[in-house]
Amino acid sequence: MNFENQKLNEFNEYIKFRKVAIIGLGVSNLPLMDYLHEKKARVSVFDERESSTIPSNIMNKIKNYEFQYYFGKNCLENLNGFDLIFRSPSCLPTRYELQKEEDRGAIITTEIEMLMKMCPCKIIGVTGSDGKTTTTSLINSILQKSGYNTYLGGNIGTPLFTKLSEIKPTDILVLELSSFQLMGMEISPDIAIITNITPNHLNIHKDYEEYIEAKKNIFKYQNENGILILNYDNEITRNCEKEAKGKVIFFSRQHKLDNGFIVDGKIIKECEDRIRKHIFNGEEAILRGEHNLENIATAIAATKSLVSIEDAKDAIKEFKPVEHRIELVREKNEVKWYNDSASSSPTRTLSRIKCI
Repeated sequence: MNFENQKLNEFNEYIKFRKVAIIGLGVSNLPLMDYLHEKKARVSVFDERESSTIPSNIMNKIKNYEFQYYFGKNCLENLNGFDLIFRSPSCLPTRYELQKEEDRGAIITTEIEMLMKMCPCKIIGVTGSDGKTTTTSLINSILQKSGYNTYLGGNIGTPLFTKLSEIKPTDILVLELSSFQLMGMEISPDIAIITNITPNHLNIHKDYEEYIEAKKNIFKYQNENGILILNYDNEITRNCEKEAKGKVIFFSRQHKLDNGFIVDGKIIKECEDRIRKHIFNGEEAILRGEHNLENIATAIAATKSLVSIEDAKDAIKEFKPVEHRIELVREKNEVKWYNDSASSSPTRTLSRIKCI
């Protein structure tokens, strides 16, 4: 029997002939243009770039679809009278123009939030200042190894909103979620992971507190059935337990937990009621470094209720480093050259140096 997504059907009916704005013509919003045009929405697009810098294929599509369009630094001055507004992650919901429209009655959302609200299957979401891409990709590999049909997206992979009609209740959505995507979000994944929280993106966020609160949205809308996986070694994430509604699972490299997952040297152990059992030897993994042992422990914790530990171990042993993360690109005259361009914060750089 074919599954029909009733929430998606209702959304498609709702947007017909409605005024819909798309703010930002980045990767996540571009597929929306085709989708909304097909569903007969009255679309206007906004981008703070000058029109001369917009790729010609995108401009041609906008004109062919007969969309209204506004470009340039002050383009949002024309944001008025919309029913639904899709903002890009970098256009924070605290913008005055967005708040004005929301006060008037517009729905402010993002491609990723609407995906999650209408998704018919289990969602696993990963956020954190460091380690989220590797952890997300590893979780996805473990699930696929166990036979699940998964969709990888969010901050990585393909924008998935336009794939909603294909997603079945038996599938699993695996999402990497940035603070920009989480800010203002009013839905949380079934299984949420925060790898750590350290100062990041403070050139865009108002302050560190705003950044932290955005990260917390990954679990704030869970119910008692939710699962939240937290880094016990990070004070901010450890304290998130106090706000959790569902089950909390900790992982740690620095503490001997009574319950949770610990990294003890190269060994990952599962702890239940002070009884510890070895579940994985890090020497068997291609991934290297203490930070990656934490990522492995996190991925095991996230998939524990869904897969056998043997399938998880097999997937971990085969998993290769994600692009731009300690990629060995050349060895000459006994000197090794690594591509680690993803190390864009001090904590990332230090963790990478330790494992090379």
